Amino acid sequence: MRIRQAWPDDASAVADVYVRCWRMAFAGLVPQHYLDAMDPVREESGWRTRIAETRWPSSGVLVAETEAGIIGFTSFGPPQENPALAEIGTLYAMPEVWGTGVGKQLMLSTLATLGQADYVQATLWVLEDDERAQCFYEAAGWRADGAAVADTTGGASLNKLRYGRTLG
Repeated sequence: MRIRQAWPDDASAVADVYVRCWRMAFAGLVPQHYLDAMDPVREESGWRTRIAETRWPSSGVLVAETEAGIIGFTSFGPPQENPALAEIGTLYAMPEVWGTGVGKQLMLSTLATLGQADYVQATLWVLEDDERAQCFYEAAGWRADGAAVADTTGGASLNKLRYGRTLG
């Protein structure tokens, strides 16, 4: 497996990973009708734009790739409310590679990239009921900082917790 910066031509594969992960990871948390309606073809243009607008190394998308293709990705950049802070917006690996270290390698590569951009602090958001993700992030040194927001994805009221960590 290699991890590299994503290019706009990767958008279709990234969208596929995104939808497949959402359907598996958030089943029972996000309304099923929302998950069923997700479509990689509709997601592709958004990912193509996000990848094309990269300001490396301050923001971007990294992909994990094997001979079989892209099996995971992460996106990051400054949040609008505080451009001095880094935020990991997504980190997903195909369900069939969960527990194999792909996510850990994506996290390490993302943290290294954020360090190149001279960020000293990073945040990310996790669904309050997503214990698997919370365990993953806590094992990687992230800690909940007490901030929470309500998210209405799919018409459900979901609580998200903010996690943070020092970089470097």
